[in-house]
Amino acid sequence: MPVTPPPYPQGRDILKGKTILITAAAGTGIGFSTAKRCLEEGAEAVMISDIHERRLANAADELRMIPNAGAVHAGTCNVTREEDVQALVDAAASELGRIDVLINNAGLGGTTNIVDMTDEQWHAILDVTLNGTFRMTRAALRYMQPREAGVIVNNASVLGWRAQAGQAHYAAAKAGVMALTRCAAVEAAPFGVRINAVAPSLAMHQFLSKVTPEDLLAQLVGQEAFGRAAETWEVANVIAFLASDYSSYMTGEVVAVSSQHP
Repeated sequence: MPVTPPPYPQGRDILKGKTILITAAAGTGIGFSTAKRCLEEGAEAVMISDIHERRLANAADELRMIPNAGAVHAGTCNVTREEDVQALVDAAASELGRIDVLINNAGLGGTTNIVDMTDEQWHAILDVTLNGTFRMTRAALRYMQPREAGVIVNNASVLGWRAQAGQAHYAAAKAGVMALTRCAAVEAAPFGVRINAVAPSLAMHQFLSKVTPEDLLAQLVGQEAFGRAAETWEVANVIAFLASDYSSYMTGEVVAVSSQHP
């Protein structure tokens, strides 16, 4: 029997006064849940970004309905384009007043066995998921390091550690995000900037259920100790913790958000 998710937790103001930039935050996934959680945790202002303009506008409108929430800004960005990335960081710094936290959530998935995978499929996943995280991290560090303050939280995946058929491109990209997190953290530490990552196993949302075969989803859910997928807000809770001062001595860490047993 699946274990019922706990009640949705109340905010504790662990991000009070923080300004936060989040990529790929439109729609129903982890990014949107993270933006919502950040506002509920007292963030002064949040800027969400996505490549989908209409969904982004709808997401921003929904976030603005949260009672007593901080300011909500939105900006389109394709993380595969350096000019978009730089424009987003510049806009966030201007509109938010400063960037205290960057949450790199943008990623692209797919299921293809290596023998059938084209170069285009491989490069598409790597360019969004790994290269996009690199571009955003680079731009943020160029802003944060001179200020000697800032936090970056990356969204990796347990597939960076574990094997799954059809996921070579995605797993390689997420393993790269983990390595990027660790190396960037060492470089940024002397400037007082912290960089960590979460590695979810399975967080259910509308987009995932649309692009993943039902039998595969059932198999993946069956591997979870709780007998269910995570709620997206359960991943967002850990991201919020890593973004907060409660994780002040953590950097270069990859935190699994998983109930998956070996």
